Amino acid sequence: MKIDENNLLNSILESLSHIDYIKPEDFPNIDLYMDQVTTFMDSQLAVSKRHPEDKILTKTMINNYAKNNLLPPPVKKKYSKEHLLALIFIYYFKHILSIGDIQAILNPIMEQYFAPDLDFNLQDVYSEVFQLEEAEVQNMQKDIARKYKTSQQTFQGMPPGEQGNLQLFSFICMLSFDVYVKKQLIEHLIDMKSEKKKPAEKRTKNKKPEK
Repeated sequence: MKIDENNLLNSILESLSHIDYIKPEDFPNIDLYMDQVTTFMDSQLAVSKRHPEDKILTKTMINNYAKNNLLPPPVKKKYSKEHLLALIFIYYFKHILSIGDIQAILNPIMEQYFAPDLDFNLQDVYSEVFQLEEAEVQNMQKDIARKYKTSQQTFQGMPPGEQGNLQLFSFICMLSFDVYVKKQLIEHLIDMKSEKKKPAEKRTKNKKPEK
């Protein structure tokens, strides 16, 4: 996100307004080879790059996701639309969660909805979730504006040069704390889900076979 130091808040809000998701109709209707997958993801998620030379996904990343059971293996070296949908979820999750946590969240979804011929499949899950994006961006803009205005009230009485740097530090701290708390919440939800799953798995293992 490139920030105009002369108009920090407007620059941030303007950057947020450009955030978008890949529409289902923008996905190719044919299976893709690895190079085509990385090219597609790089072009469609270019707005997420911090620097122009950054890569959204690399071959190594995708291979590692498959090795860690985050992504089903390609069929005859080709990746389907469902693979692309899964990669998008992984891409967003990987910025804040460990591989293990992503597995805990994504694997049950993949196991139940990955097949394209289901009445309700992974594309339906994707569409439902990402339709919330527009309203969520608007909520984020309001929240960020509030945090920015609050940060501008800090360090009153400091010399102008020092005050500006300290206020920017306050703003960054507020944003960082928000991310920290939400990450903690996500991890707590994952742990709760895992704890509920363990007794069920134990009951299944201990169940005596019917004679």
